[in-house]
Amino acid sequence: MSQPIGFAIIGTGMIAEFHAQAIAQIPEAKLIAVFSRDSKKCADFAQKVGVKAAESLADLAQDPLIQAVCITTPSGAHAEGAVPMLEAGKAVLCEKPLEVSLAAVDRILHAAQQGGGILAGVFQNRLGRGAQLLKAAIEAGRFGRLSLSSAYIKWWRSDAYYTSSNWKGTWRLDGGGALMNQGIHAVDLLQWLVGLPKRVGAFAATRAHGMIETEDTLSATLQFPDGSLGVIEAATSSFPGSDLRIEITGDKGSAALVNDKIVRWDFAEAHPGDEAVLLNGEGGKIGGGTADPKAISVEGHRRLIEDLALAIRDKRAPMIPGAEARRAITLILACYESARTGTFVDVL
Repeated sequence: MSQPIGFAIIGTGMIAEFHAQAIAQIPEAKLIAVFSRDSKKCADFAQKVGVKAAESLADLAQDPLIQAVCITTPSGAHAEGAVPMLEAGKAVLCEKPLEVSLAAVDRILHAAQQGGGILAGVFQNRLGRGAQLLKAAIEAGRFGRLSLSSAYIKWWRSDAYYTSSNWKGTWRLDGGGALMNQGIHAVDLLQWLVGLPKRVGAFAATRAHGMIETEDTLSATLQFPDGSLGVIEAATSSFPGSDLRIEITGDKGSAALVNDKIVRWDFAEAHPGDEAVLLNGEGGKIGGGTADPKAISVEGHRRLIEDLALAIRDKRAPMIPGAEARRAITLILACYESARTGTFVDVL
């Protein structure tokens, strides 16, 4: 057997623990080192996971044993870690969002092109069995002419969630509030299923967390290129929190997905296997985070890291390339611009 792909993790916050757990479950991957600008946190985390603490980003970039890097820093610092790794030719799995501005996102994409490293995004909700079945039904035309395609992320976060760090709920490092941080997985899933809207109109508010700069509540209306419509509702102000929900309706069918479990599956023309879909035999393995950011499964990260390791070995593209991970950010930033200006905004 060939040697496992050497991984490093940049960032030692909560989500870094999920990456470390996922790497430990994958025979094709091995964690080599971790890095954080906080040397004590870096040393503590390295000791916890049993690897070395790198002294600098340059050390990681120059280490021949490290072929891939997971970026788990605050969102607005993703480019700081991703760009030098990609320029050094290493593969990068970057947590959502890729970055908090399109300029920073494009810096990361350019670095991948220049250095030849593989860039992959963390949007594990696409990989669930329920999401895959819904995507297949849309592509098969089972909904007929789409009418409404919507995403609902009515979650709850306590004040302690925001006060426990110096970056959550800030524009500079979080890039936004409920929509950018919590809602982005649903936003990506919606646009992956039916495509990007062409125009949005949004309102944003801060209803439950007066200490943050950003919104904890946002509602947006969507207009898609084919003339169909939709809604995004995103919140961390909705106690006790409701599970992530995607609804797709058309003139020949309706379906709803809740945390990757299909809870509605009604079509004008029945197909063999429709009843089995509602049993959700393989659904629900990816999702969570409704009221507790730590209440997510490591399975999604495991699949993404395994895919990246195999993509490096097989010299192929990852399941979710960096350019794909850019799309949700364009929609989110259009919603923020609409909320800020009070006008409808085109999604570019």
